[in-house]
Amino acid sequence: MHGLNGMSWGMGFGWLIGLIILIILIWLIVKAVNNGSTSAPQQSKSALEILKERYAKGEIDKEEFETKKRAILS
Repeated sequence: MHGLNGMSWGMGFGWLIGLIILIILIWLIVKAVNNGSTSAPQQSKSALEILKERYAKGEIDKEEFETKKRAILS
């Protein structure tokens, strides 16, 4: 009878231990993937650099570019 009680306790909580191990493994895999994919932090761009990029992409025209450039540089 003693062996039966021990077995039922193990069977009852065995799934919980397995679940905890599975969660830990998934967490470690996600952490490893995220650490490998992080790129170097980008330096913040100045307002003038952003303005030049917008002009180069065609988001703003030359007149708007010149107006905003003068505002930034003054």
